[in-house]
Amino acid sequence: MNPRREPRGGRSSLFDGIEEGGIRAASSYSHEINEHENERALEGLQDRVILLKRLSGDINEEVDTHNRMLDRMGNDMDSSRGILSGTMDRFKTVFETKSSQRMLTLVASFVGVFLVIYYLTR
Repeated sequence: MNPRREPRGGRSSLFDGIEEGGIRAASSYSHEINEHENERALEGLQDRVILLKRLSGDINEEVDTHNRMLDRMGNDMDSSRGILSGTMDRFKTVFETKSSQRMLTLVASFVGVFLVIYYLTR
């Protein structure tokens, strides 16, 4: 037999009564406290999960709204590009005609409109 084991065995037999009464009661009490703290922490985590779920739902709605808005803006830009290209085509046809009288009329009308707007805003 190992001589070191005997004192431990002797000590354990000395403290058997204490473990059953005081230490085990304290252990069960601390176990109840730990369970209560765990339940409280679980409730806190549950609240945080619910908050994060709502927040992620709000973010999802916001992203969907912005995507729809960007799609509409893209469509509007495409239609504006079509209108602008049509206007540019008309200008090209006007400038391609070598009629100096048309060019003079066009420049004079632009200058006249600019002067009218300038005097009206002044």
